[in-house]
Amino acid sequence: MGLSGSGSSENSPDRAWDGFWEDRPEPVYSWAKKRVINILGQYVGPGMRVLDAGCGTGFFSSYFISRGCDVCSIDCSDRALSIARRVTKGSSEAYIKVDLLKDRLDRDFDVIFTDGLLEHYSPEEQDRIILNMKTMKKDKGYLINFAPNRFSLWSAIRPFCMNIKERPFTIKAFINLHSRNGMDVVSSGGISVLPFRISPERLLGRQFGMLFYCVAV
Repeated sequence: MGLSGSGSSENSPDRAWDGFWEDRPEPVYSWAKKRVINILGQYVGPGMRVLDAGCGTGFFSSYFISRGCDVCSIDCSDRALSIARRVTKGSSEAYIKVDLLKDRLDRDFDVIFTDGLLEHYSPEEQDRIILNMKTMKKDKGYLINFAPNRFSLWSAIRPFCMNIKERPFTIKAFINLHSRNGMDVVSSGGISVLPFRISPERLLGRQFGMLFYCVAV
């Protein structure tokens, strides 16, 4: 699998992310992750090529592998890739250090997935990343992004839990990020209004969900 371009985001230096993942060497299962998986399950299946963009500890790469997908795990952090390789038992097709502002993989994917990626970039950089990922997506493939809600309780707490700058979204801005870059949003909403088994996603997800999601083609 080839790679064009090189480099790393100035807003998220490799060192900072290596330190971040050094302190978080194991995947953490949560109701939010379960709800993400429930959404992903509608779009992934055996034999599909999946790009886990910003793979972190490899939690979702492991999920895609369990569904019989051919997975490429990418991240800007060497430490994250090392953890992901261990967590997935080396079962991803590739583990590659990538800066999505500059780099492009030379293959197309049925699904490109991110969780906790876009909010770490400026609006201009977000546009560049979406357009870059769009070039790596098959014509009928899906781009599935998750990002924090600006108005959730978690967004007020997160700055005290992690030393990484981020810009949470409103649901309108998150949808617009995809549509202004020529993508059709086929599904969107919010998850984890409450971090428990029962959470009123359908009623309050788009206002108070911890995470927003967009599925675009």
